[in-house]
Amino acid sequence: MNAPGLKQSSWLRMSAVVALLFGVLTIISGGRTLFNAAAQQQAGNYVPFVLWFNFLAGFAYVIAGAGLWFRQRWSIWLASAIAAATLIVFAAFGLQIWAGGAYEMRTVGAMGLRAVVWLLIAGVAYGKLANHQHQVAA
Repeated sequence: MNAPGLKQSSWLRMSAVVALLFGVLTIISGGRTLFNAAAQQQAGNYVPFVLWFNFLAGFAYVIAGAGLWFRQRWSIWLASAIAAATLIVFAAFGLQIWAGGAYEMRTVGAMGLRAVVWLLIAGVAYGKLANHQHQVAA
């Protein structure tokens, strides 16, 4: 369902473009590493569950980006779910590191960036698409 009566929002459009580009780049990067032995060697100590999550989440990023572009209210919830799932996987990744598992430092930075980006996108989506009309009961 479209959010009725909304003017074009540059913040919403920018969030949509970021989500779409981030999604496409994530799918390409994750797919290359998952399905190419040479890329796996170059990736070093990648963490399989993080890589699989990010690859699959890339498809959700694209869907969320399209929803944001077309001002669909459901994109608020998808962006929020992506942010929450990213934080959960980031926490699980932190536990894996704490337990002494091998990892690449760039993965820590990438997961932090993903978490911040999706928290911001979810916030923009909520701010621009949520129905903020409050009715006072008489």
